[in-house]
Amino acid sequence: MVDISMGYLGLMLRSPVVASSSPLCRNIDNIKMMEDAGVGAVVLPSLFEEQIQKEQLLLNSGLTQGTEHFAEALSYLPDVGSYNFDSTNYLDLIRKAKRAVNIPVIGNLNGKSVGGWVGFSKEIEQAGADALELNIYDMPSDPEVTSVQIEENYIYLVKEIIKSVSIPVSVKIAPFFSSIPNFIKNIKEAGASGVVIFNRFYQPDIDLDNLDIKPVLHLSSSDELLLRIRWAGMLFGKIDIDIAITGGVHTLEDILKCIASGAKVSMSTSAILNKGISYIGELVEGIKLWLESHGYLSLSALHGVMSQRSVENPEAFERANYMRVLGSV
Repeated sequence: MVDISMGYLGLMLRSPVVASSSPLCRNIDNIKMMEDAGVGAVVLPSLFEEQIQKEQLLLNSGLTQGTEHFAEALSYLPDVGSYNFDSTNYLDLIRKAKRAVNIPVIGNLNGKSVGGWVGFSKEIEQAGADALELNIYDMPSDPEVTSVQIEENYIYLVKEIIKSVSIPVSVKIAPFFSSIPNFIKNIKEAGASGVVIFNRFYQPDIDLDNLDIKPVLHLSSSDELLLRIRWAGMLFGKIDIDIAITGGVHTLEDILKCIASGAKVSMSTSAILNKGISYIGELVEGIKLWLESHGYLSLSALHGVMSQRSVENPEAFERANYMRVLGSV
């Protein structure tokens, strides 16, 4: 029998298919169905920094009654209640999930500053999470803030979180850094066990009729995978950190490309939303059949075989491929 298990963040996952952070994972029945279908782990929905801040403001309201600024302060924070739930419910979700399933359960914090993260990361650990994913999501708009300052703030955040917990921590990043390898190297040196590439930025649209900004959500497609497998292929073997790919993972071929490029796991939400939780089972069985038909005894034997350091034409990952594609038009 072919072995499709894979180590990730010091945890042994029975398959490389991970359910990434989404509202699907806030329901215990869904998580149990994912386990039955063969998923390797689940990442719980994001708990937003703004949610923690809003709770802290509400908690402090009793101490500030009669002031004229509290309601206005609350209005500065986005309404994330429609997506998420309060921190107490979040901790309850972790506890219930750990009681219900035997697969790793990974907590998820979304934000950009230390704030209440340090304290709450401890609570996530105490609730029983097997690991923690830090989802750093920020769109800098101040022209006076330098890229060095931004990266230093991120690294400080990662260090402070990692100092506060003993469970493994991964960092989910966007592709908008001037030197992705250097930033990931610094994340590793800060103590992170893994990096998740890449965060998807949901761009707002303009409502011309009402002259308003409106949120827009488009599910991913396999086309988005190319950026991710290219970077996984270039990073593999250069930095001793576990790589997870998220965004654009839809098909069996997508998962195999992730592993071959150097990722330990592939994370998916859009495909599961489109095809249902049972689709995980098709993917898991497909991995086994593909490995058997191609003479692999284990998934680990495929790991990194198409990385930059392993292929005959390593420059294809870099500028040479850019020139070749343009020349073929």
